[in-house]
Amino acid sequence: MAATKPTKSAKEDAGASDAPVKKAANPTKKAVLTAEANPPTIDLRAEHSHSLALVPVSAPSDPGPSLEDPRLSDVDEWGRSEHIRELARQAYGPLYRTWHRVEWEGLDKIPTEGGALLVSNHAGAIPSDAPAIMHGIETELGRPVYGLADEMFKRMPVIGTMWSRAGGVLAHPDNAYRLLREQQQLALVFPEGTKGTGKTYGERYQLRRFGRGGFVQIAMRAGVPIIPIAVVGSEEAMPIVWKSSQLAKLLGVPYVPITANLLALGPIGGLLPLPAKIKIRVLDPVHFDVEPDQPRYSRSRIMDESESIRQTIQEALFDMLRNRKSVWFG
Repeated sequence: MAATKPTKSAKEDAGASDAPVKKAANPTKKAVLTAEANPPTIDLRAEHSHSLALVPVSAPSDPGPSLEDPRLSDVDEWGRSEHIRELARQAYGPLYRTWHRVEWEGLDKIPTEGGALLVSNHAGAIPSDAPAIMHGIETELGRPVYGLADEMFKRMPVIGTMWSRAGGVLAHPDNAYRLLREQQQLALVFPEGTKGTGKTYGERYQLRRFGRGGFVQIAMRAGVPIIPIAVVGSEEAMPIVWKSSQLAKLLGVPYVPITANLLALGPIGGLLPLPAKIKIRVLDPVHFDVEPDQPRYSRSRIMDESESIRQTIQEALFDMLRNRKSVWFG
């Protein structure tokens, strides 16, 4: 029997069966590769806005006890510490009451509230007038007094810090304005500066020029009165008999005094004042009929007011000296 010839379709089927077979793609692996190539996008702005959503919370009915003051000290923005001031008052009290036996006249002219600029004469190698004025006002009126002084005190190690803690403030117009205008405090200034404390005993109670009248401009700008104060006794508490200009230049200080205290008592006399009786007279307040916070004021008006206040204090000093019977007993 003759063999049957295969048809074309059978050949194609046989050829298809002999060719290598391709594996079908894995759908799971394909999804993983697609995800790696195109990572999902996260809307951070949406999540951020969602995280900052405000949730209403009811206030507790009982707030509980108030927290204690977290500050570690009572030092204010000027460096003053009421604790240090209290210690200073306790230490200076015996000197004020029994050593200098300070007497006041016209203390009621110092306001019990509101800002005011206290202006006084200044004398003595270590001036006794400043602590006497500050101590008397704080103990009698219960008001703190900030003393405006030269930058020299601020630069001294230890002394500068203690000076600030005791109420000393750098004498700068902006500092004075904030104390007087914004905080309504009492500020004490000595327009003579170191020219007053550097006077020798032969020049006592002769007031030096009150600078360029900057204290008047400060009072005008702050809208506060000036309270002139005359002090007698501080010149004799630590009188200067001689000054060394060469040593002062070497040390970079205004003057190096040789006092009667130092000559009489030795090294201890360099700090201990003589028991001169101190009298303090508060004069009538000086008010200025000008608007505060002006960009500038009349220079001639400032100089005239400054000289008038200086002359008023000078006349008061002469009057007090005429009526004084003794340096030691008043």
